[in-house]
Amino acid sequence: MPARSESTEDHLERIQELVDRVGYARVSDLAEALSLDRSTVSNMVRRLAARGFVNYQRYRGFTLTDAGRTVAADIRDRHHTLSALLAQLGLGAETVEQEVEDIEHHLRPQTLAALSALVEFWQTHPAQLREFRRFHKSRAGRR
Repeated sequence: MPARSESTEDHLERIQELVDRVGYARVSDLAEALSLDRSTVSNMVRRLAARGFVNYQRYRGFTLTDAGRTVAADIRDRHHTLSALLAQLGLGAETVEQEVEDIEHHLRPQTLAALSALVEFWQTHPAQLREFRRFHKSRAGRR
């Protein structure tokens, strides 16, 4: 499968969120969620349908295909892993969300796998996480 652009991933992620909430997505709702104009979103939805990610009929709601749901699930998992990691590091919710949006599209699968393992390690070994946070805090105090 060819590489997916940030825009493609953002659209698929938001479509899945809308489908999870109301059972379908509409161009107007997707445009609002992405802060884009409707014509831009309409063009992208048609391209996503042509690539097999979206079940789309003009002037109707749309959903993701199996392929689209698979991609959206991968994106959601990546987003969750990064959010969990940054929250474990003690960053505030607003910072976490901003940072995740900035970096989530730029990680290789092996990098994400390592970060996911770290999240899981710290979840199962909270004393190690506390030790790291103490270490980090002590370094910040020296600067």
